[in-house]
Amino acid sequence: MYAINTLGAFLQKCVDIAQTTPLPLLIGLIVTNALAFSAFGYLLVFIVAPVPRPPRLSEKRYRTILPNGEISEYARLPCWEDSWLVRKLQARKENRVLEDPDAVQGASLFMSVVVPAYNEQDRLGGMLEEAVEFLQREYGDAHGADVESKSPSTSATYRKIAQEKNSETPETVRSKGQMKVGRGWEILIISDGSTDKTVEKAFDFARDHQLAQYPVPVPGPRTPHPTHATQIPHGSIRVVELEENRGKGGAVTHGMRHVRGEYVVFADADGASKFEDLAKLVKGCQDIEDDKGRGVAIGSRAHLVGSDAIVKRSILRNFLMHCFHLLIRSLTTRNTSLIKDTQCGFKLFSRPTLPYIIPHMHSEGWIFDVEMLMLAESAKITVVEVAIGWKEVMGSKLNVIWDSLGMAWGLAILRIAWAIGVYRR
Repeated sequence: MYAINTLGAFLQKCVDIAQTTPLPLLIGLIVTNALAFSAFGYLLVFIVAPVPRPPRLSEKRYRTILPNGEISEYARLPCWEDSWLVRKLQARKENRVLEDPDAVQGASLFMSVVVPAYNEQDRLGGMLEEAVEFLQREYGDAHGADVESKSPSTSATYRKIAQEKNSETPETVRSKGQMKVGRGWEILIISDGSTDKTVEKAFDFARDHQLAQYPVPVPGPRTPHPTHATQIPHGSIRVVELEENRGKGGAVTHGMRHVRGEYVVFADADGASKFEDLAKLVKGCQDIEDDKGRGVAIGSRAHLVGSDAIVKRSILRNFLMHCFHLLIRSLTTRNTSLIKDTQCGFKLFSRPTLPYIIPHMHSEGWIFDVEMLMLAESAKITVVEVAIGWKEVMGSKLNVIWDSLGMAWGLAILRIAWAIGVYRR
């Protein structure tokens, strides 16, 4: 009762002071306090908002397996972003107006796969087995007649049919123009400061599948007892080693700066997503690309809600998942808030999309997917959800409680930082 009386007396005194204060002075005080509060809030967000560190020289190099089975020397990674920045800076220096300031170097192959890997020695091989089987079958003929003769790719098969018919292109042969099929693929494994044998396992897989006439198949989530393996082209798997752990978002963003493909997909190292559903993502992306060729197709597990894949998760994990979805709907921009599954680790981007997203990324943790989607929305790039196969795989690095809290905090800071101008394009 005493506290209530004290509060009432204090409020009454404030009213009396306001009534006796000249109006211009009162308005000035209110405006000054509002500005001071806004400046303090901006400074606070500026301090806590994450700023990604620039890549180090050693992280802009890669190694691969040579035709003789040895690990190559470090070689420089191609980087479309560096060329893009130099082109823009040069034009600004010369006071030139670029016709298309966000154009990037052309692709040298059809599909790039970025695999972020932190201590994934036990799960990486199974994922790669599923990936290379699909990639070589679909896009493998860009890598030479030797590999193609042993494992004919779908794109080469349709190209051959088109040549025999003379009247149709490879694209029209394949479902009468329903999907463009290109040639060539690469996998970039981004070892995110791994302290186990992730890098060694990647090289072992590449060596065995390049050199052996009959590679030893590696069991995966969907093939616990595989009966065959796919021989792959030399140099098709590149390994990039980050000096220290940056987080999944940092590893993915780093890899996507150095891709050579017309399309770029990032895929989790656990193999939870059904890799052959990449064909669905490509088709979905091509269907919604704008006149600049920009489009994003994301794998979605929303159709699995209520299935065994989700029900068998712990009650706590499902509860936190629903809480996170509520936060997404509350804190993200309009179109992003309507996406049913923002966190599936299987997302495809057309090459012209990259300069609108990758150079402007800040989040390096689990919440990076949301920033990518909001950046796509702000650039008026269409995003389509595509239902994919998915299954729970043991060994996740996600700490359900602490990482969920971190994602909530990261999402709030991310949204505020973009809203008040701490982050800008």
